[in-house]
Amino acid sequence: MTPDTQRELARTFRDRHTEPSDGPLVLPNAWDAASAIVYEEARFDAVGTSSAGVAASLGVPDGEQLSRDEMLAVVGRIAAAVDLPVSADIEAGYGETPAAVAETVRRTIDAGAVGVNLEDGTNGPAGPLVPQDKHVTTIRAAREAADETGVPLVVNGRTDVFWRGVGDPSDRVERAVERANAYREAGSDCLFVPGVTDPETIAALVDGIDGPLNVLAGPGAPSIPALADLGVARVSVGSGPMRATLGFLQEIGEELRDEGTYHRMADGIPYAELHELLSGRVDDTE
Repeated sequence: MTPDTQRELARTFRDRHTEPSDGPLVLPNAWDAASAIVYEEARFDAVGTSSAGVAASLGVPDGEQLSRDEMLAVVGRIAAAVDLPVSADIEAGYGETPAAVAETVRRTIDAGAVGVNLEDGTNGPAGPLVPQDKHVTTIRAAREAADETGVPLVVNGRTDVFWRGVGDPSDRVERAVERANAYREAGSDCLFVPGVTDPETIAALVDGIDGPLNVLAGPGAPSIPALADLGVARVSVGSGPMRATLGFLQEIGEELRDEGTYHRMADGIPYAELHELLSGRVDDTE
């Protein structure tokens, strides 16, 4: 990918967040090159990575259990395999300091991505969320690092107020809006509030947040048209497709073990079709 191509993909990706007439940007989440290619063939406008999906594909749980190099290797493989904008879930940034996160952002751009997720959730003992001012500093560092490269990276500032059930339910909208707006001011292009599915709460977030809202969809969430009516700008599906795929694989294994038959494999992509789909996508000579 040339620098000019990457910058153009980034501009296209950023613009897509502010085109409500086209409906929400639907961003399916990949965990390897093959899943990203399948999404491209389905004619999506862009693809995101799933941190949980990437981690699971390498045999470890979510939560920065992979090294930064391992995560970036997958991002690079995906970006090389498709001609779509790729947004990378870099979790909390793989670093304890703003400088370390900035380096992750630079290396993510080097890998070919044109967007990043940066979350304020933490698995540490101090609390479920990074202090707001600390995450603001992190996002500002990410923004500055991206701008220095000349790539108009889309920073998706994520708050886990709902995802981790922080505080009293009665004030979670207020907490999420406060954090999201602070992240917007620090340089986020889009604001991600996972863990929300009821229309009233989504509408309140759209109304309170001064920027495009990204929600996490899946079973139990409103449909894409309903989310469009609520004013949602971006819809992602996280690790849902990967987990559904592994669930189907469990069924295949159980049938093979218990019945000695192969019926659940009947709807798979034919071998020749898969070979054609993947041919020439990634250069293994590098």
